[in-house]
Amino acid sequence: MAMITCKECGKEFSDKADKCPNCAAPIEYSREFGVPYEAPPSLIKKKLSICLLISLIVGVLYLIYSVFYWSGAASSGSDAYEQIGAGIATALVMPHLIATFIAAIFNALGLIMKKRGFALAGAILYSVAMVLFPMYFMFVIIEVILSFIGYARTPKY
Repeated sequence: MAMITCKECGKEFSDKADKCPNCAAPIEYSREFGVPYEAPPSLIKKKLSICLLISLIVGVLYLIYSVFYWSGAASSGSDAYEQIGAGIATALVMPHLIATFIAAIFNALGLIMKKRGFALAGAILYSVAMVLFPMYFMFVIIEVILSFIGYARTPKY
C-alpha cells in the first residue's frame, strides 16, 4: 500500500481508496504516474508563531508603560532644573523607544504575514534598541530572544 497526497487538500491517504477521505476528491485527480505530489505552499496552513506573539505582546506592553512613564516624568518637576533633567532623560531614551516601536511593527508584520524577513528585522531592531539604551536592556532582552527564536521557527516559504 502506497500513500499519495491529495492535490486538493494536501492530506495523505492510501492509493487503495477511490477518493480522498478528507475532501472527497477522486483518486485520479491526486495520482500522477508515480510522481510524489508535494502540496503547494498555499494549501499548507501556517500557524502563528507563539514566540513572535509573546514577543509582540511584551514589546507593546513595554511601549505603553514607557509612554506613560516618560510623559509623566517630563511633565513633573517642581523647578526648572528638574524639568531640564527630565527633558534630557527623555531625549536620551527616545532613540531606544523609537527603535522598540519600529521593532514591534516589524514583529507584528512577521507574525501576521508569516514572513521570515519581517521577523528577523524585528529581532534585529529589538537588539538595536537594547544597545541604544543599555540601562533598559532587561526590558527588551525577552523580546530579542523570542523574536530570534520566532524567526528561526518560521517556515522558509
